[in-house]
Amino acid sequence: MGVPSLPLHRDDQVEAAYLARLGERVRAWRAEHAMTRKTLALASGVSERYLAQLESGRGNISVLLLRKLAHAMQVPVELLVREHGDAAKLGRIALVGLRGAGKSTLGMKLAQALQVPFIELDREVEKEAGAPLDEVFSMYGQEAFRRFERKALARVLKQRPRAVIATGGSLVTDPDAYSLLLDHCICVWLKATPEEHMTRVMAQGDVRPFKGNPAALEEIRRLLADRDRLYARADAVLSTSGRPLKQSLAELKALVAKETA
Repeated sequence: MGVPSLPLHRDDQVEAAYLARLGERVRAWRAEHAMTRKTLALASGVSERYLAQLESGRGNISVLLLRKLAHAMQVPVELLVREHGDAAKLGRIALVGLRGAGKSTLGMKLAQALQVPFIELDREVEKEAGAPLDEVFSMYGQEAFRRFERKALARVLKQRPRAVIATGGSLVTDPDAYSLLLDHCICVWLKATPEEHMTRVMAQGDVRPFKGNPAALEEIRRLLADRDRLYARADAVLSTSGRPLKQSLAELKALVAKETA
């Protein structure tokens, strides 16, 4: 009979969260630079096994090992150990959420208000792939789409120190892409009810996801339930349910102002 695990003390929880963020930063850096774990391990002198533990949030790295790793990555040690709220991510706002949450509509208006570029990541993926999204999926498949998405995101982050970015609804399911986003942007989860997600997509004139699919609403409920904990990792949450556009925009502006203060 196994020994039941004891709940973590608050200090242990804080340390565990800190190690998880440190691991995310290293993994996101590798994704941004298209470097394998083995290559980074060889360059830094840190074992591949230890690096894997670090990236999974289970490492307890020493100062000297961290210094070696930062040197191999050609980044300051402070970049790896910094806490959230740093200036590097204050210039970019990323909107996450399921399709129909209002990311494009609110994102464009927020970008206008902040006088920064508005980026729809799906359009950047199409530029990377040289084909519309539907063709990317049909010709290359899900894994290739994820690679194009990570490359597009890394390029946008490199080129745009200030921007509002509307992400695809499933980006949060890719750990590397999501870590990259969380580490370089203030992320806001735009949240709505399943019924509103469905109504808004259909109002845009796109009935393809629902045509001939009587269980479409249940599918949206399932997606929201499956991704709830992922979307919840965003820096802030804004419910757009039952709110007119003007009110949602005002609340989003206030939320962003609070997060960037």
